[in-house]
Amino acid sequence: MKTWFYIRALATTGLLLLSSTSQSDTPITVFAAASLKSALDQVAKDWPGKVTISYGGSGTLARQVDQGAPADVLILANAQWMDWLQDKGIIDDRRRRNLLSNALVLVAEPGHRPLAADHPGVILNALNGGRLSIGQTRGVPAGIYGRAWLENIGLWQELSPHLAETENVRAALAYVIRSEAPLGLVYASDATDEPGVTVVYEVPVNLHPEIVYPAAAITPRGEVFLKFLSAPTTLQIFEAHGFAPADPDS
Repeated sequence: MKTWFYIRALATTGLLLLSSTSQSDTPITVFAAASLKSALDQVAKDWPGKVTISYGGSGTLARQVDQGAPADVLILANAQWMDWLQDKGIIDDRRRRNLLSNALVLVAEPGHRPLAADHPGVILNALNGGRLSIGQTRGVPAGIYGRAWLENIGLWQELSPHLAETENVRAALAYVIRSEAPLGLVYASDATDEPGVTVVYEVPVNLHPEIVYPAAAITPRGEVFLKFLSAPTTLQIFEAHGFAPADPDS
């Protein structure tokens, strides 16, 4: 049964590559959430043509597309920004799908002991006068999810004065890597790809909104690339980087 699945997966990917060969001379432009960088860079190497990828915060990318930035495919880390573009008529619901999911983790320098982060005072003590790096809690998806978690466990008031809010989740990760912040709240995929941090706490998924990465094709060429992103062999690459396939019913 597994053999048949892999044969079908390879055949599907092969057909997608063949169908895109005629477009290989024209670069595909992708706007993608910063947290996708390591995985998507690897995925792009399997595309038969040139792929140009612009990474950034989901809100920033959505506003750029709204202002007419030329993208073939858009992948965000928050459905609300994609909904915003769809409401404005820029994204067509028929060219949109939920591609991936993720989880939140608290990270520290390598070798740091695990933390019972949901208990009052634990994170504050671990910060020891420093700050918790986190994406902007009103505009960056990872920050929005993180704030929801802290509010749900009753620690928002305690910790909100001790945050270092960043323009995207990769910047929050970099603060910890450079020892500019003792702790950072990032995606599980960020921690998977980074040996310079260790996970000290896994945030329960039921304590914040579901983390979904919606993807949309903006041009006909983008539709072909979006099919490539959804192929079983491509999804395996994303899974190796700490992502999970999105629930098709989400």
